Amino acid sequence: MGMCWSEDVRGGKQAVRPTESHNNSGGHNDAVDFFFRSLGLHALFTQIELSLSASKLRDRDITSKSDPMAVVYAKKRDGALEEIGRTEVIMNSLNPAWIVKVSIAYQFEIVQPLVFKVYDVDTKYHNVSVKILKLNEQDFLGQASCVLSEIVTKQNRTLTLNLNDKSRTGVSRNLGTLSVHAEETVASRSAVEISFHCSCLANVDLFSKSDPFLRISRIVESGDSVPICKTEVINDNLNPIWRPITLSMQQYGSKENPLIIECFDFNSNGNHVLLGKIQKSVADLQKLHQERSGANFVSPSAHRNHEKVLKSQLFVDKCIEKEQHTFLDYISAGFELNFIVAVDFTASNGNPRTPDSLHYIDPSGRLNSYQQAIMEVGEVIQFYDSDRRFPAWGFGGKTFNGAVSHCFNLNGMSNGSEVEGIDGIMAAYASALHNVALAGPTLFGPVINMAAEIAGQSFSHDRSKYFVLLIITDGVLTDLQETKDALVRASDLPLSILIVGVGGADFTQMEILDADNGRRLESSTGRVATRDIVQFVPMREVHSGRISAVQALLEELPGQFLTHVRPRDMKPCNLQVA
Repeated sequence: MGMCWSEDVRGGKQAVRPTESHNNSGGHNDAVDFFFRSLGLHALFTQIELSLSASKLRDRDITSKSDPMAVVYAKKRDGALEEIGRTEVIMNSLNPAWIVKVSIAYQFEIVQPLVFKVYDVDTKYHNVSVKILKLNEQDFLGQASCVLSEIVTKQNRTLTLNLNDKSRTGVSRNLGTLSVHAEETVASRSAVEISFHCSCLANVDLFSKSDPFLRISRIVESGDSVPICKTEVINDNLNPIWRPITLSMQQYGSKENPLIIECFDFNSNGNHVLLGKIQKSVADLQKLHQERSGANFVSPSAHRNHEKVLKSQLFVDKCIEKEQHTFLDYISAGFELNFIVAVDFTASNGNPRTPDSLHYIDPSGRLNSYQQAIMEVGEVIQFYDSDRRFPAWGFGGKTFNGAVSHCFNLNGMSNGSEVEGIDGIMAAYASALHNVALAGPTLFGPVINMAAEIAGQSFSHDRSKYFVLLIITDGVLTDLQETKDALVRASDLPLSILIVGVGGADFTQMEILDADNGRRLESSTGRVATRDIVQFVPMREVHSGRISAVQALLEELPGQFLTHVRPRDMKPCNLQVA
């Protein structure tokens, strides 16, 4: 794995600044992903602390009130419960507010079902550590369940659930309520914004001046260094001034943690020439900024004591600590993700009435790839959309009036494309298969432009909505350049596009649209996309078990959302100021 280099070689000269990399964030960086993966961490999670309280619990003790303790479980796909934490025991209380928090990694792209159980702890165990209490020896007071995203999308991040009896489902006895409050652990918001400039860099180019950029790496326990970010390339300049970069605390670790700052001359073949390096911590950089002094680069050598001090210097023009609002801050402040789906009705899918068709509806109830993609992605996104009404379109089919349309309403209505819930999308899709003849060619431009129009109109009067267009397709595009043009235009809007490829076609074009290799999309007029808004996943890799569709598709969404709101300085409106 070439760490940051893969970005440099393919990504040309733009900066790679993964702010808050393992905290739902803007910008994708191979190196940082690799770093978290090597620690066994998923690249996109936020550590959340759950605070629990209950009211009107059932009283199980005869002489005094119950002594409650709560236990939190994650429910696995197979239904098994995995314990993730316990509170302390509170003596004599039917309205306990527990102090001990239960920590959980919140992952945007996964449905995370939780189960909470409350027990009355027998007096004889009161001196025993809660960790080793046997739950079957305690009195059960009730249980409740929810999905983690239901808590974090609540305005105040608090969800109140009715406790029920596990043995008799369907019988609602009044066992009191449990309130769960979610809070992000503080470290995930601290960040520092730094601006650098250099003076007197060496000139290593023959016919012009050097094209410098900085790369910053963090030294980890093993002594190795892991690249965490790089600046953009400044062409033809020995005294470059770079745009500010933002490093989150997750990236730099602590203010004392040593960072290595290297300055390179950019070469498009990937063989960048090292112009000098410096080792400084964030605290050192703050000091350089305060003293307005420069630090000399050294040229590295195999022996530390032979390093040559160079006359080129690094200056810190700005170094400010700031709070970076996270994806969750926006969502719990009332920002919404509005889901739109567009389904491919081109003839290459095969006749829907034959079992080898990608659109075949199996009488046994087994879902086809289109249905699977709608269910899996919709299942996650619906939690972020309060009215759960979704525009649902088809493209590339001969519709009700006999003409081929590249953006038609799946429900067959002329007056509105919205359907009710994920079930509504599934029903509209099934009925469209009876009423629409598969045709062609495969054009993405019209559905992207339609989604862009909706996002643009919405943004002009309500900035709290962000749109997500899911395109499910089997095919090779006929309008690649028009699609690129549409995507470049849409890159300024509150819109992300998820593309699921079904069937066995060659999806090279989709990889180009996805632009994960660091090369931003360019329109036919030479305009470059403001940000990457496309994520593509082939369903065959999902079926072969290599990846989960939902994870692959939705991993980048929080980051794409943040690259939209942050540059516009849009702040979550009702955030409590700490």
